[in-house]
Amino acid sequence: MHVHVDDSDVSRYVTDLGLPGLVDVHVHFLPESVLRKVWAYFDAAETHYGMPWPVQYRTPEPDRVATLEKLGVRAFAPLVYPHKPGMGRWLTEWVTRFAAETPAAVPTATLYPEPDVADYLGAAVEAGARAVKVHVQVGAFDPRDELLRPAWGLLADAGVPAIVHCGDGPIRGEHTGLDIFAEVLTEHPRLPIVLAHAGMPDFTGALDLMHRFERVHIDTTMVGTPFSLRIAPLPPDWPARLVDVADRVVLGTDFPNIPYPYVQQIQAIAGWAAADDRLGRDFLRSVLHDAPARLLRI
Repeated sequence: MHVHVDDSDVSRYVTDLGLPGLVDVHVHFLPESVLRKVWAYFDAAETHYGMPWPVQYRTPEPDRVATLEKLGVRAFAPLVYPHKPGMGRWLTEWVTRFAAETPAAVPTATLYPEPDVADYLGAAVEAGARAVKVHVQVGAFDPRDELLRPAWGLLADAGVPAIVHCGDGPIRGEHTGLDIFAEVLTEHPRLPIVLAHAGMPDFTGALDLMHRFERVHIDTTMVGTPFSLRIAPLPPDWPARLVDVADRVVLGTDFPNIPYPYVQQIQAIAGWAAADDRLGRDFLRSVLHDAPARLLRI
């Protein structure tokens, strides 16, 4: 199946696969004041990353929700993340309201190592949060922090997946690296985890964690797109390596903050499916809908 070069083709492509729509586990909606700062950061990407990062979908919030609908996204996880203490509760309460008012959005939460993390996270899980965003790089915290132990235990017991950015891409953080997060998983082996960006750039390390821990998933966010291949090339045998873990690969995109059209992520995944006969259309249906729908309990 061929995906053309335009976003307007995505919905038809998904329908042709026999799917009711896409389920995207890695989408960002944030309070306006926070989002403006995030976009300003990407505007200065040449300073941070040494290359421009033109945010593709810089539109008002209702337009962004409408864009996802036009793309055929039937459900998405709106992810929020704090960069300092005191933001975790506020952002979790904000995104809970956003999800309640946005039919396609599933309720989510976030966390930060602080004394009340188990309180606000527990309240969010009790209220129906189906995913929790953890941004080790932006938050600049150690995921092994003693303050987070009750939070990890709570999520493991509740079976709520944490979508964790703990890889070293696009730049290394003080506490990034899959080896560090592996220590959290060793202590909480039942913790459902989605390694954001498939652990970029340590794709091999991400697959190793999937083989070691049965509840570890990877999302496709930015993986294999022309933009990312310049800075984080995939192993040449990437499609073959996905065969054994195909049911734990889930669609993620980073909408709206990506520096290219949404369709490019779908094209990348379609390319992997076409490259190995053991993947094919079943893999596409799983990644684009079935596996993320199962993970988010849709």
